[in-house]
Amino acid sequence: MSENIGKRVFSGIQPSGAIHLGNYGGAIKNWVLLQEQTECFYCIVDYHAMTIPYQPGDLRQRVSLAAVDLLACGVDPEKCRLFVQSDVPEHTELAWILSCVAPMGELNRMTQFKEKSERVESVNVGLFTYPILQTADILLYHADTVPVGEDQLQHLEISREIARRFNHTFQPLFPEPKPLLTAAPRIMSLQEPSNKMSKSVPGSAIMLGDDEDTIRKAIKRAVTGMGEPGEIPPGVANLLTLLELCDRNDTAEEFRAAQRDGTIRYGDLKAVLSEALLESLAPIRERREELLAKPEKVRQILGDSAASVRAVARQVLDQTREATGLRPY
Repeated sequence: MSENIGKRVFSGIQPSGAIHLGNYGGAIKNWVLLQEQTECFYCIVDYHAMTIPYQPGDLRQRVSLAAVDLLACGVDPEKCRLFVQSDVPEHTELAWILSCVAPMGELNRMTQFKEKSERVESVNVGLFTYPILQTADILLYHADTVPVGEDQLQHLEISREIARRFNHTFQPLFPEPKPLLTAAPRIMSLQEPSNKMSKSVPGSAIMLGDDEDTIRKAIKRAVTGMGEPGEIPPGVANLLTLLELCDRNDTAEEFRAAQRDGTIRYGDLKAVLSEALLESLAPIRERREELLAKPEKVRQILGDSAASVRAVARQVLDQTREATGLRPY
């Protein structure tokens, strides 16, 4: 086990529906590796998804699709806990308790809140208190490690601050979760390589469930762009990152060398990448189709896991209630 990985890892993913290569490369592939190394709690955070406008029926479908894709990618309920946040109501009770020690000034400075609030006409309270619920997600399982990208460090720091304040105000109960900075690749849009891959932009993303023809067309139409002599244009760099995501590191390095000496053929790169993606995604697509045909199996997996984690959550919440003077159950 890596020295940076603690005894218990927590990580969550918002149910945005079907998962694309950016999600896979940025988080899920790492989840599969971590479950082999330590105790992992993986959560589909549907409460968090309520902070932006949505349709109820659509949310349920997105949760189901996220669960299917996670399982298809190799998240194994025999090796980790995979559950839906709202199936464990202790998350929201702990969030309220933590909100009573959370620093208002720190919440006001959250960069992601400022960015998201600029995109909507009316800002809801949930968007503002999002970091408190996120803190409850982590502390409810006494997780000491949270895999994050650099853009999430501010959120984790406020989780550490809230844990610190609770421990000082009441009693030492919660570990201060530490970040596990992942070396996950940053997968960019196939059409606008200066932006992250997003399924909301046509032609930007490749979904895990896309068929062969769709994948080939997406790669064929991907932007390569022009760069300075000896430099790798952002579009080409993104295609090479995708090649590495398919564990074709040596091949990616050969194309990098060709780009630097001016002998690269983008058609060859795209052809090789298409075949690598098809080969890598084939088993995922096969498992995905099997799971989509057995929704009751997916529900059973999520239900069993939720029952299991509630035993942990209940114990921690009972300790929290006792420490704060609330009536015990």
